[in-house]
Amino acid sequence: MNKRVSLTTKAHNIIQKYLAAGDYAIDATVGNGHDTLFLSKQTGLNGRVFGFDIQQQALDLTLLKLESKQLINTELFHVNHSKMEQHIPTQYHRKIKVIMFNLGYLPGSDKSVITRADSTLLALNQSITLLAPSGIITITAYPGHQGGAEETRQIMQWCNCLPTEQYTFQTIYSSDKKTAPILLIIQKVVT
Repeated sequence: MNKRVSLTTKAHNIIQKYLAAGDYAIDATVGNGHDTLFLSKQTGLNGRVFGFDIQQQALDLTLLKLESKQLINTELFHVNHSKMEQHIPTQYHRKIKVIMFNLGYLPGSDKSVITRADSTLLALNQSITLLAPSGIITITAYPGHQGGAEETRQIMQWCNCLPTEQYTFQTIYSSDKKTAPILLIIQKVVT
């Protein structure tokens, strides 16, 4: 029997190859806190994680998870991910090894509060300037929910316009359905 692996698990498996203790990371969409917790464990005591979400409920839940594991290397911001660059101290700019986006809505909450293409594209443009050489961005997109197909389409278009001499781009599909989630991986080429 083939065990199906979630895209979040695939993203975590990929990130483990790039993110080590002492590194810096961003969770651009804190959500239920699983990615933030994973990044905090990976970066360790000497690393730093910055998390962003527009919902206080998401930040509160994530803070409880971090405190229960005694992880103190994370700073959470109650702002849209499109404002990440102005909230991350300049000494971390161009030193971020991993940036994770898990788009859509917060599971178990108001499904009308979703990530949107306009702010996600602004966040992605900031991400590529914050990223360290050989750093990666993972984007889990969900075209199956209201507004998700358009956001996914615009993100794919943005990815396809990245200069190939500066970035590599890979897509992992969870199934062949048009509405199935996808994982996008962008890596900054070392120059």
